[in-house]
Amino acid sequence: MANKIQNSYVIEVDSLCVEINQTSVLKSLSFSVARGEIYALLGGNGAGKSTTLKTILGFHVPSSGKLKIDGQDVYSELDTVRQKTAYLPENATLYPHLSAIENIEYFLSLAEIAKSNEEIEGALTRVALQSAAWRRPLDSYSKGMRQKTAIALALLRSAPIFLLDEPTSGLDPVAIDEFNQLVSELAGSGASILMVTHDVYGACQVANRIGLLRNGELVGEFEAEQPEKIDTQAVHAAFAQVQTRVTAK
Repeated sequence: MANKIQNSYVIEVDSLCVEINQTSVLKSLSFSVARGEIYALLGGNGAGKSTTLKTILGFHVPSSGKLKIDGQDVYSELDTVRQKTAYLPENATLYPHLSAIENIEYFLSLAEIAKSNEEIEGALTRVALQSAAWRRPLDSYSKGMRQKTAIALALLRSAPIFLLDEPTSGLDPVAIDEFNQLVSELAGSGASILMVTHDVYGACQVANRIGLLRNGELVGEFEAEQPEKIDTQAVHAAFAQVQTRVTAK
């Protein structure tokens, strides 16, 4: 697991309120992510996890509160902020008839980013995608292989901030371990990572801090005591209690 780096916060969410179709989805949400830190926002369905990421990306406009990325206001500096962030949705949107290399070349060209074949192959090697698959169409890939391709693309964009939406959903245990190792390496190199998930165990395995989200509100935080990981039993108990309260409403 990556060591937490005591530094200025790269993601700052302060009293954020978001309404969608006149329904309050995020309610005075506040948390922060430091440089080199992995922060997991943990919650069940409807807790507001994906809405948080989409608001950071500028797709939802908050009714109140502040949101800064690397010291810049998201809504006055949106283009600059998006250049600094790599977003990995639960199901990465890639072209199934193209290979990993062809997908990467295409999306880099849209972003007007020039990378050599050696750099592209280096990124695919870094994410542990087997070289035999690099030139095969993605319709033959497992979900884990597609995730690796999307992460390689993010690496080539040199984005210092990663936003991950349910990144291990549907992956087998080996692929989850590989993904967690890669995320830890990214954080160790100075990247700031915000992941949203409902996977208690996975969050405890990889995160430096966990924020527990319920109905758009942060109701608790857990922090790893180095070199130990976050206490899975404590988080699971709190998560189960939160889910019981949500179900009872």
